[in-house]
Amino acid sequence: MPFDRPGTWLRCQLHAHTTRSDGEATVEGLVEHYARARFDALAITDHWELTRAEHAELVLVPASELSARTALGGEADVLAYGIERLPEPREEFPSIAEAARWIVEAGGVAFLAHPYWSGLVPDDYLGAPDLAGLEVYNAGSELNHGNGLSAVHWDDILHRGARPFGLATDDSHYPGFDSRLAWTTVRAAERSAAAIVDALRSGAFYASNGPVLEDVRVVDGGVVVRSSPARTVLLRSGPWDGCTVHADPLAMDWRGRAVRMDAAGLIVEARLDPPELWGWGRVEVIAPDGSRAWSN
Repeated sequence: MPFDRPGTWLRCQLHAHTTRSDGEATVEGLVEHYARARFDALAITDHWELTRAEHAELVLVPASELSARTALGGEADVLAYGIERLPEPREEFPSIAEAARWIVEAGGVAFLAHPYWSGLVPDDYLGAPDLAGLEVYNAGSELNHGNGLSAVHWDDILHRGARPFGLATDDSHYPGFDSRLAWTTVRAAERSAAAIVDALRSGAFYASNGPVLEDVRVVDGGVVVRSSPARTVLLRSGPWDGCTVHADPLAMDWRGRAVRMDAAGLIVEARLDPPELWGWGRVEVIAPDGSRAWSN
């Protein structure tokens, strides 16, 4: 769990574009936009570009968005973090597996972009063992097409035995319209691009489009969650497993209870007690406005 690791929490935007690919903002404009929005770090993921920038207050993570063919002949995008060069020639990889392998061999970490938007299936992920994870929430896809939430895709992959980590990102192309909507909060050993990449590689982060996760830990066979005020706290696990705690007294809790509520009657600490046998678990916190946070 990242919550008991030494380090600092950094609010990171890990998917955004400039005029160097298909974004509306200049490099300088995008960087200043996220700096003014009080982000700690930014990965500019221009398609097949390695866009460089510097800022006194913002950590810039080297990154790019590379494309690959799927087994069914479609197209997928793979986010490459921590790379210092691009493949030559700069052309679509024949498979997701080859794209992810190249990124890892180049010293980076690979995440599958917007699985729902791309029409991907679990086998697309499972066939690429070098992937570290996927975007569970892509704000641009959700805003424009209603297909940015890939939680079902994530769970399908988890059910099959893989353990992908989940990012939340803007995928911004028009800052001010499709930006500041989602982020990944990273527990980094220090305030540096290398430390952020290491945290992404090890899963030391959580994804959010609103709520804050303050602590998630396994205690005496149960899971205790502390967060910003929530209407619902849930734990997803196996196909028939899971736990849910609701702030609404008329909603039925399932294998869980609220430990502490705030003055408004919202949950700030919950305990979830999954079945004795469970292979994996992830926590989801839902705020009163419907925004969510997802643990790994």
